[in-house]
Amino acid sequence: MTASVVHLTESKKQIQQTTRLFEEQRRAFRRNAYPSLTERKENLKRLKRLLLANEDRLIAAIDEDFSCRSADETKIAELMPAVQGINYALKNLGDWMKPSKRHVSVLFQPASNKVVYQPVGVVGIVVPWNYPLLLSIGPMTAALAAGNRVMVKMSEFTPHFSALIKQLIEDKFPQDLISIINGEADVAADFTARPFDHLLFTGSTAVGRHVMRAAAENLTPVTLELGGKSPAIISNDVPMRDATERLAFGKAVNAGQTCVAPDYVLCPADRLQAFVDEFRTRFADMYPTLRDNNDYTAIINERQYERLVRYIDDARNKGAKVIEVNPAAESLGDGTRKLPMHLVLNPTDDMLVMQEEIFGPILPVVTYGSIDEALDFINDRPRPLALYYFGYDRDAQDHVVANTHAGGMCINDTLMHVAQDDLPFGGIGESGMGHYHGKEGFLTFSHGKSVYGRQKLNSGRFVYPPYNTPFHKMVYRMFIR
Repeated sequence: MTASVVHLTESKKQIQQTTRLFEEQRRAFRRNAYPSLTERKENLKRLKRLLLANEDRLIAAIDEDFSCRSADETKIAELMPAVQGINYALKNLGDWMKPSKRHVSVLFQPASNKVVYQPVGVVGIVVPWNYPLLLSIGPMTAALAAGNRVMVKMSEFTPHFSALIKQLIEDKFPQDLISIINGEADVAADFTARPFDHLLFTGSTAVGRHVMRAAAENLTPVTLELGGKSPAIISNDVPMRDATERLAFGKAVNAGQTCVAPDYVLCPADRLQAFVDEFRTRFADMYPTLRDNNDYTAIINERQYERLVRYIDDARNKGAKVIEVNPAAESLGDGTRKLPMHLVLNPTDDMLVMQEEIFGPILPVVTYGSIDEALDFINDRPRPLALYYFGYDRDAQDHVVANTHAGGMCINDTLMHVAQDDLPFGGIGESGMGHYHGKEGFLTFSHGKSVYGRQKLNSGRFVYPPYNTPFHKMVYRMFIR
């Protein structure tokens, strides 16, 4: 049997299994359409226990998928925020579930208004390869907190982690509550075409368009967490050490394979050399070596590695000055898939590094004259998922906040807005739509049902026909003002 036939056979089985699980979850939701606070909390606690009991196995699986993934990065960037997200939901879920009382106009009294937050049903979650633990558990936490059933399509590019999380979830949860789906692109396409009650996709903008088209056939509501080119602005007066240290951290975590990693820097023209010098120093402080340094993560696979090398070659061939930041001057081109940090100076719009989301350790640096010139550069382009500003002047900070659009923003830091339990996370425009995390995650996966209620006394009968009575005219004049 050929490999292609085996693949088709396996995909057919996985799609059939997805169909069965989807129907089981829909039936299970019909049987229990509003899980109690106690049920929801128990599901979240069980998920937390699963993560804590298998911490080492989860870290090892991700490391194997990347060939070298920093264990501390997995702890800091995945396990810790996943567990903290569960803790935050457990602490606040009782308040989130309470109906929201709303005002009733005197015209409709006596009556009551409220919004009841109901689970939407069966939620589909599509997980990317770069943070497979956080980007599966985070949305799952929000969906379970809202009382839903959850189906999760894991990435085929993290096979070891995807297999492990499927095994662990199936050991602790019934499949009509949480189902993990593994498989190739054809399985993912089938998954996103199903009539979920809500679909959350995290991935590239290009694939996000396909997902939205598929969801549109079923009128499935979508939350799209995409990417784009997230800029970082260096002000005229911020200490360069402060800015470059935080930028180097944000760009080097997971070797830049982060949707909110700084994608390019806008630097005052007269501070360019200072930026380069300080960035190289701060990067070397964190990563004095690369090759055998387990703190520095490898590129996920050969395909992504070759794409990044192509970006570097393209920039160099089109006239950019490319600086390799390799503190120990090590040779890394023999299959390690570790790529040194590269600064790309004087990039132009025709270069791939300025056209595509980079998603790796390459950092273009664009110079500017005035801050408004920098803001125009950003606003002339699609709205990014994140925006970073470095400068301590409060008025300048407010100016940047008010005159840019981005999914989220950090002032004098990178990445950290994503880890805030009480801040929503999401994109805008080409960087996505909708958001989750914290209360916003609960609301995303809930339907706010409006409920207007009367009891025995019915004041509404005073406006029943026959119309045009003196009383009707009086009521109209009272309330038309």
